[in-house]
Amino acid sequence: QAQLVESGGGLVQAGGSLRLACAASGRTFSGAMGWFRQAPGKEREFVAAISGSGSTLYADSVKGRFTISRDNAKNTVYLQMNNVKPEDTASYYCAASSVYYSPRYTRGDYDYWGQGTQVTVSS
Repeated sequence: QAQLVESGGGLVQAGGSLRLACAASGRTFSGAMGWFRQAPGKEREFVAAISGSGSTLYADSVKGRFTISRDNAKNTVYLQMNNVKPEDTASYYCAASSVYYSPRYTRGDYDYWGQGTQVTVSS
């Protein structure tokens, strides 16, 4: 059974950095993978996505601060978060698509999801 497990969340001060990881198991994900986030009382929103060959897509709110990458040999995708802000506080979810290869920003394009990891940014 395919599974995505996020790690690396925690408490960080504004301006600091954090690196999230999402390890896939049970099958190889060679297509689109992405990160979404959800703050309390808000909809889950797109953060970043990457294709199997490394093409990337970012939300405007994180462009220039976050970097998504993947290690296909380890079946793992990463999210490097730099210069974090209090508004980045949310649960961060990893997602993978078994259908699409190019990076996607629509939640419905992903059919595998992790359980999430909490990121809290203090001011």
